[in-house]
Amino acid sequence: MAKQNTVLIKLVSTADTGFFYVKKKNPKKTTEKLEFNKYDPVARKHVAFKESKIK
Repeated sequence: MAKQNTVLIKLVSTADTGFFYVKKKNPKKTTEKLEFNKYDPVARKHVAFKESKIK
């Protein structure tokens, strides 16, 4: 079988609430770190989420 070319990454909230999303990423196509504005239900507002590794 062929090796899968997507990896799971964790998008961590910059509001330091500990909330995170899990997303798939193709590291061959997108080499830079991802950053999205998404909803943080703990902070109850939209904040920036930055990419980090899943441990």
